[in-house]
Amino acid sequence: MFALEGGLRLALHLMISGRLHWRAPSAVLPKRVGLAAFDFEHGTLLLTEKSTHQRAGLHVLADDAAVARLDAGGVEPLGVDTSGFAAAIAREDHTLKRALTDPRLLSGIGNAYSDEILHRARLSPFKRTPSLSPEEITRLHQAAVSVLVEWTERLRALAGDRFPDRVTAFQDGFAVHGRYGKPCPVCGAPVQRVVYAENEMNYCARCQTAGRLLADRALSRLLRDDWPRTIEELEERRVPPGRS
Repeated sequence: MFALEGGLRLALHLMISGRLHWRAPSAVLPKRVGLAAFDFEHGTLLLTEKSTHQRAGLHVLADDAAVARLDAGGVEPLGVDTSGFAAAIAREDHTLKRALTDPRLLSGIGNAYSDEILHRARLSPFKRTPSLSPEEITRLHQAAVSVLVEWTERLRALAGDRFPDRVTAFQDGFAVHGRYGKPCPVCGAPVQRVVYAENEMNYCARCQTAGRLLADRALSRLLRDDWPRTIEELEERRVPPGRS
């Protein structure tokens, strides 16, 4: 959010591929990926987007009241207690994956951190919000707080005094997100995935779904009856080393 003289506000949403870069004063806007340059006395802030699908948004707004109307209404996960968190996710009947990433319910949790939160809470991404027990709601809220606080601190420490130029949804310390096929750090089972639209959801079947593999739309349609239903079936179907 940029506050301009005279009351105007600029509201910027980077979406998936938008990035901000701090450069020397009067820096030239990069070709192809450059969207906007903001010149300040001591440097230039560049807005870029490396994607064929340009989704980053920049809104010019009259005042703070107009800014408030952009708010989707979701509560801040770090700003509510367990009862407030429970009330937010109970507003609609969704899968946990969708509930965590719906800005009308919860603010600021995207695809990557929802995977990490669900893994830490040991809950299936496809579990429905009305079916949560009080203990599971508490576990989910505690996982959301711990994951968001932990990664805020880790990323701040990683950036240090530098401008956070290298923003990515994939971090080396993640437990499951972006780690398809790699061992779960808790139980050692291979991390699984469900691919949908342009996103990928990652989870550990042993830790989160009692060993049951969630159907990947593309692969399950292709394999049909050959689609493994459990971690055990998946392990049995692996080709032993040296064989084809």
